[in-house]
Amino acid sequence: MKHIHYGKQTINEDDIIAITNAMTNDLLTTGPTAKKFEEALSVYCGAKYTIAVSSATAALHLSSLVLLNNGDKVLTTPNSFLATSNAILYVNAKPIFVDIEKDGNINLDLCEKELQKDPTIKAIYGVHFSGNPLDQNKLKNLRKIYNVLILEDCAHSIGAIYDGVKAGSCTNSDCSIFSFHPVKNMTTGEGGAITTNSKELYEKLLILRNHGMVKTQDMKPWEYEMQHLGFNYRITDIQCALGISQLKKLPMFIERRFDIAKKYDAVFKNSIVKPLYAFDKKSSYHLYVVRVDFHSLNITKVDLFNKLKEKNIGIQLHYMPINKQPYYRNLGYGDENTPNMDRYYKQCFSLPIYPLLSDEEQDYVVKTLMEILNG
Repeated sequence: MKHIHYGKQTINEDDIIAITNAMTNDLLTTGPTAKKFEEALSVYCGAKYTIAVSSATAALHLSSLVLLNNGDKVLTTPNSFLATSNAILYVNAKPIFVDIEKDGNINLDLCEKELQKDPTIKAIYGVHFSGNPLDQNKLKNLRKIYNVLILEDCAHSIGAIYDGVKAGSCTNSDCSIFSFHPVKNMTTGEGGAITTNSKELYEKLLILRNHGMVKTQDMKPWEYEMQHLGFNYRITDIQCALGISQLKKLPMFIERRFDIAKKYDAVFKNSIVKPLYAFDKKSSYHLYVVRVDFHSLNITKVDLFNKLKEKNIGIQLHYMPINKQPYYRNLGYGDENTPNMDRYYKQCFSLPIYPLLSDEEQDYVVKTLMEILNG
């Protein structure tokens, strides 16, 4: 059996043709294809404005620049990739880590308690973990009652829908961000995007994406002004051509992920392997996460990872608690009361899920996993 990754891109002939065609255009970066990609994302998500950028980390950084000020307090989750909370630090704001629910998402009820205790908290950075969207009704209420800014980290969740609210629509948030890394539900190679319904935020983001430069019609032909300290977070038209092609196939990709998730749910029923949450079509299933109580077994989590690797199966942990990373411990973090996150870290891991995963490969993953756990 060839190596089976936990996640992998799906590239077809039409993607290759789209990339090849883009390479013959006059403009290879931030040109008409990039604009078309942004427009297509706005239509798909139902947001007024989209800014495509070089990565999801760039999207988080730019969003933080327009939402936060020095010293602002931000509620966020320990269960995410480093970039979510790092972006808060990039702008000299302060992350406050809140425990997670059993489904891996930040506990919004605990967020409300934090807001009640400290009305100076400026924002919530919530992650739609694994593709499973946050409760939009709770986001709406938190935003309305506490006047808190909300960023939705949709790096996992393009295509997810919560009671008719699409991930990235910013129906109940100020900004949303996406990742188009190859393991995500669609890819541009590397790349990301920000969506918003605020014209003011959109115009600021456009300037910050391109070195903080402004060029107006009344300037001399060669003139430009740097009005802000911006960055080169532009994305290429080559990447955006791939993005347009991938976006067209996203519904098909998600349907295949549904099939894989439902099959995992069925085979793990009444076993020692517990899905993180029961199959739910509101999730876009970037990840399929399971929980195993290793204390009751004669195998450690490390052993499991190593034995599956020997069998050419790649599983992954999403994620190590951010607040317990050495850099964050040096800032004084690490002792937060996060029992659900602590338990999650001990028990959970992600199994292979991507459109090109064959039924035969999935059967092999399940069979091998159960043999090792029951061994």
